[in-house]
Amino acid sequence: MQKDDERLVHSRGEEFLQVFKKGAEFTQELLRENERLRFRVLELEKSQMTGEVAPAAELKKLSERIADLEQEKQEILDRIKHVEEENQDFAARYLEIEDENNNLANLYIASYQLHSTLDFKEVLQIITEIIINLIGAEEFAIMLLDEKSDELQAVSTEGIDRSEIPSFRLGKGIIGNVAQSGENHFASDFDSYQRDFSAPMVCIPLKIKDHVIGVLAIYKLLMQKKEFAAVDYELFTLLAGHAATAIFSSRLYSDSERKLSTIQGFIDLLTK
Repeated sequence: MQKDDERLVHSRGEEFLQVFKKGAEFTQELLRENERLRFRVLELEKSQMTGEVAPAAELKKLSERIADLEQEKQEILDRIKHVEEENQDFAARYLEIEDENNNLANLYIASYQLHSTLDFKEVLQIITEIIINLIGAEEFAIMLLDEKSDELQAVSTEGIDRSEIPSFRLGKGIIGNVAQSGENHFASDFDSYQRDFSAPMVCIPLKIKDHVIGVLAIYKLLMQKKEFAAVDYELFTLLAGHAATAIFSSRLYSDSERKLSTIQGFIDLLTK
């Protein structure tokens, strides 16, 4: 879809240049013709003043031709202005597409980093950096679901002390409902939003296919981030999936390592 938009922008840009070039050439021709006819009118008027007889029909014809040329010139200028406005719209769209591509490229690079380690703390740190740099969040919490107690607890926070974030029951309140339904939540009005740990500005489920393992709760955006663009919603979806997979893999690895070390310790104790 984005490649189609880029081709369309490029095509309209070429069209604008052609129309602008032809319009400029035609306008110059009109101006030259206009000047020639005006000079001829002046000659005829001068002839009248000196007593020479000038054909009234020729004067009328010349005046009408000048009026037609003036109208044609104005139509061309209006067309050029319209094309310029269209070109500005497409140029803005091109910049928007370029920005989207950069963000998505950055996300895929960050995703590679996410899956390059099985260290749980490193994974959380990489997710934190992605949320800050790509999403533009200042205060947020990453919460994971304890399936034994059906509670969501913060495992990492930014801009907030982790001890400030309470645990939330699955299916209870905004955070619990997001974890249960797997649906994103966005506050209705970001401008008037007041921080509430139980009702975040944005709450995104971290899920592997349909299995939710936790949520990302955002409470404040960076000062320069006034609103979300269309690409941000794509980033949320992609980030949620990649983050969930990386978290799940790293925790599974950490648990297996811990169990292995415990078994090895028990074997060592028996063999002593």
